[in-house]
Amino acid sequence: MKILSFGEIIWDIYETEKFIGGAPLNLAAHCSKQGAEAFMLSSVGNDDLGKDALNEVKGFKVKTDFVSVNEEKETGKCIVSLNENGVPSYNVLTDVAYDYIKAPDNINDFQFDVFCFGTLALRSKENLETVKSILKKSNIKKVYCDINIRPPFFSEQVIIFALENSNILKVSDEELHYIYDAGNFKELSDISQKYDNIEFILLTQGENGATVFDCKNKKEYSQKAPKVAVASTVGAGDSFGATFICEYFKTNDTLKSLKKAIEISAFVVSKKEAIPEY
Repeated sequence: MKILSFGEIIWDIYETEKFIGGAPLNLAAHCSKQGAEAFMLSSVGNDDLGKDALNEVKGFKVKTDFVSVNEEKETGKCIVSLNENGVPSYNVLTDVAYDYIKAPDNINDFQFDVFCFGTLALRSKENLETVKSILKKSNIKKVYCDINIRPPFFSEQVIIFALENSNILKVSDEELHYIYDAGNFKELSDISQKYDNIEFILLTQGENGATVFDCKNKKEYSQKAPKVAVASTVGAGDSFGATFICEYFKTNDTLKSLKKAIEISAFVVSKKEAIPEY
């Protein structure tokens, strides 16, 4: 199985340390851990953070064939500040390298099974056009989209674009109302009724587990999350999406894929790292 993950490679910069991240990279890394051949389609700056990022991506066994180096823009980063109570605030920098990702001409040579993208990287019109070009010209079999709302970097236009072009749609219970508001929906079945391209809706529900709505068969599967000591929730949703994709392509079994996705994401929240060793 081959997946191509489009979007941000970003560093979370704290006062004394830094961590590599970005939902598309987390997803690709977890797909690699699930046995898929995973590629990133992104861009980094020609700076120290860019060089470090490329090394980190390769360390996750994610291929960097489609990660370009932007000579004019810096590598993406988020400045994290902690107040006196340790509560973080985030400053996601704009006009950085991953806002200008170009579509490669040879994507079809790789015969990808799944193209994955999230909504954060579509904050730039350049990236939105890139994704439109890829979806129009590529022979990729399935499209996965993660609705990852990061105010103020989202728009109703981008949400509608995601709905119109996804086969597998992932959204958290905290973000579901953005979709409902954009389409005047009241429940998951309303979404699938309007957008018949969507085959599965993956709804993550934190400590309550997750629900998968099989749009074609009008079936809903829910699974409780096992009780674990939570170290960090960063990367949990990405590991869930990656595991569901990989397991479903192997087994074509919705419930089995959901159960394994819950198992892996519960393990991830028990670890500090977004991409821990399994």
